[in-house]
Order: sequence, then structure tokens, then C-alpha cells
Amino acid sequence: MTTHPATPDSQDAHADDPHANDAAPYPGGDPYGDYRTHGVDFSATDLVDLADRRLGAGVIAANDEFFAQRENLLVRERAVFDPEHFGHKGKVMDGWETRRRRGAGPETPFPAPEEHDWALIRLGAPGVVKGVVVDTAHFRGNYPQRVSLQATAVEGNPGPEELLASDVKWEELLPPTPVLGHAANGFAFDVERRFTHLRLCQHPDGGIARLRVYGEVVPDPEWLGLLGTVDLASVLNGGVYEDASDRFYSSPTQIILPGTSRKMDDGWENRRRRVRDTNDWVRFRLAAQGVIRAVEIDTAYLKGNSAGWVALSARDGEDGEWYEILPRTRLQPDTPHRYRLATPATATHVRLDAFPDGGVARMRLHGELTEAGAAALADRYRRLAG
Repeated sequence: MTTHPATPDSQDAHADDPHANDAAPYPGGDPYGDYRTHGVDFSATDLVDLADRRLGAGVIAANDEFFAQRENLLVRERAVFDPEHFGHKGKVMDGWETRRRRGAGPETPFPAPEEHDWALIRLGAPGVVKGVVVDTAHFRGNYPQRVSLQATAVEGNPGPEELLASDVKWEELLPPTPVLGHAANGFAFDVERRFTHLRLCQHPDGGIARLRVYGEVVPDPEWLGLLGTVDLASVLNGGVYEDASDRFYSSPTQIILPGTSRKMDDGWENRRRRVRDTNDWVRFRLAAQGVIRAVEIDTAYLKGNSAGWVALSARDGEDGEWYEILPRTRLQPDTPHRYRLATPATATHVRLDAFPDGGVARMRLHGELTEAGAAALADRYRRLAG
């Protein structure tokens, strides 16, 4: 295992200063005016957020959430800050914040080195974790001195008691590592294993605004086999967006998220195209080789900016030739569209072309895995399950 932590540069120069990574007190004005970013690999952040609430993720337990609730960790929107907002327990913060730990007595007022706070996160889509962002936005002098992260794979629907049992094996992704206050702290991993749950730890205590967990979904092939007809493009089933002509307003990954878009930015929207005889496009890799029989294209909440027309092409294999499966078709704004393919298409990849530009909220490719596709999926699952 190799971990690439975002250890702040100041740690080397100020190893004896425990406040070297503090942010300045709130200066007034824009709370994000002095926000920092360290170690964030923005190519990784284009992957699926395995801890996205829209996939079914949740923070199922924490040892302490005195000042701010653990569930805030997975809120999709960035953290907000109101300097005048106080409650019965103190300053109201948009994140997960624990109380200040104390030592055993007046002679030892600080907590023991091994003491820390923790939260258990259920991934919405089990998979390989490629990177995380630990966001301490607005936690300027009350962020944790260090954070650590462990991961495990427990099938079914385990509760906190099962996950914390002595026989559960947790793998350390990130050892206790310093982080910056009021900053996005990025960490990258190359652990090729499938995980279902994470344990985020604060050493010894403090506050974290948001947690993002970027990676590759690894679905359970037995479950897909039981379902029969599935959405071959869905991120929950292992579909992934590979490339696109434009990502100006939002990530194309959102096209293949489950559920229905709830507002305009909960889909894919590109900038206005000004070059004639060109168009925007997105390429997807399916969960595995499958047979596509029906297609859904949804333009929910895209009213004056939906794509005018779309077309779908497919190929079978990395070197396969592209061929048309849905000819150029007119779309209506803010409308779900359903199409039955004239001929079922065997494919591993699909390209969505939007003419000339505009947005698409969701796309579904209904079909079933081929025998070869199911075998490849099962082989990958066994290899990554450990």
C-alpha cells in the first residue's frame, strides 16, 4: 500500500509549533476568502464519490457529536458559516465537531496520546478508494491536529456493534497525519481492495466540515445476476464516465447517478457552444459487457438549457468500432424520454452526443450482462474482495 498524504509543508519548518496549521481568525467578509487547498488531486475528484448520500451513504455512528452532528460530513453542498449563529451548546458549525477532550486529572490535563474521536461511514457504493478530501472549512482553531482513516469490507447491513466487534479487520489507509485548518486536505491511495465502510478519526478531537471519498465502484455480481435486467451504465452497478468534451458547470458522472435530478446542477450541463458543425459528448464504460435493450434520457430541471438533440453510439471492447444505436433524436426540456432500441446492442462502452450543446440530467441503459460480462465482473469482485 502506498499513501500520498497532504502533509502541510509547514510541519517541517514548525515541527515544534502545534498551531502551525491554524487558519487566521475569521476576518469578516467572505468566509471562503482565505480558504486553502492542499494535496487535492483534482483528477481524482472527477471519480465517483463513494460516500455520496445520493448513492445511499451515511454516517452511521460517532463516539461524540456534541457541537455539530456527524451527518453534516456527507452533505453535498459546501459548508456554510454564520458568525452570529450560536446555540445552547456554543457556536453552531456546519460539520462534525466533538467536545474538547480532557486528561485524567489536574496533573495530566491533556488527553493521552492514543485517545481520539471517530465516526463510522457506510459507503453508498462499495468499491476501491482512490482518494479522499478531508475538508476543515471554517474550523480555524478547532480542527483536529491529525486525522486517520481505516477501511473494512463487511457485507450485508452491519450496525455499529458489528463493525466495532473485535473480529472485524480494519485496514489503515491513512495513519495519523497533520491537516490544515480551514482547508481542503487531499490524500491519494493505491490500495486495490473493495471496501464497504470507513472509520474517520480525529486526533485528539475537533471538527471536520465535509468528507469526500473518491473511487471506483465494484458491485456484487451475484446481486446483479438476481436482478436480471439492470441499468448497465449506473454508477451503482459499476458504470463510469471516462471522458467528455465539456465539464464546465458540472461533472458528467451525475448523468449516471441513481434517482431523479432534484435541481438544475444535479446533472450534466456544458457551456454554450459557439463553433458550428461541432457538438458536445460524453463517453461511458458500462459495468461490463452487456446487451442494451432500452434507453431513458431525462432532462429534469433543464428548461432553457437542455440539449436540443441527442444520439447514442456503442462499441464492444476497447478497440471496437463505434456504431449508432439511437439516431439523432429531439429532446423536450424538463422531460423524461423513453426509447426501445430497434435492435438490442451488445456493448462495453456508450457515447452520448448532445447537439449542439446543453444539458442532460440522467441516462439509463436497461439490459442484461452477457455471459462474458458476468464472468469478468465476478472475476474482478473476487480479486478485490481480498
